[in-house]
Amino acid sequence: MKGLLNHWVYGGFLAGFVLLALMPATCHGWSSAMILVYLHLPVYMIHQFEEHNEDRFRTFANQLLGGGREILTPLSVFVINIGGVWGGNAVSILLACFVHVGFGLIGVYTTLVNAVVHVVQGLRMRCYNPGLWTAVFLFFPLAAFSLAEVHHAPGVTLIHHAVGLGAAILMHAGIAVYALLRRKALLAPRPQAPSAPSF
Repeated sequence: MKGLLNHWVYGGFLAGFVLLALMPATCHGWSSAMILVYLHLPVYMIHQFEEHNEDRFRTFANQLLGGGREILTPLSVFVINIGGVWGGNAVSILLACFVHVGFGLIGVYTTLVNAVVHVVQGLRMRCYNPGLWTAVFLFFPLAAFSLAEVHHAPGVTLIHHAVGLGAAILMHAGIAVYALLRRKALLAPRPQAPSAPSF
């Protein structure tokens, strides 16, 4: 289990290219909107390599938020990225395929919100953060093209946009709240044991 917690990003990076290579078979007969929804999972996996290779993001976040204290643990990073990102995109793709393509906006907005977070943080701190370059050069173009294509698909309404954007914001807000609560707990002064009598 420890190996998975520490090295998931390398399997995900390679799996992203496998998913791309399988597209002619898996996406055969799909609409352009559905294909774009699918693309968000492998592209996100490639982004995660820039972000988490050699534990860069966790180290960066722990230094930024906790002065080196372990705000984000290997387990929390694993759960966020496998459960939140991969799982969220899988749900988005399945809903888009079997319910309505508009629900693919869950994955699209997740990508877009993450890109905005990377760029805003980079501008505010005036420095690079792990994942910034793929956010700029992969996420923004893919998300913009996907938004336009899915928006014009038959039957897509503002409700689909609200569900997609709401899910993306909730996920990122949940991560922020978790990090802040853990930071507060780690920085809270610990009660001292009563001193022994001096006589």
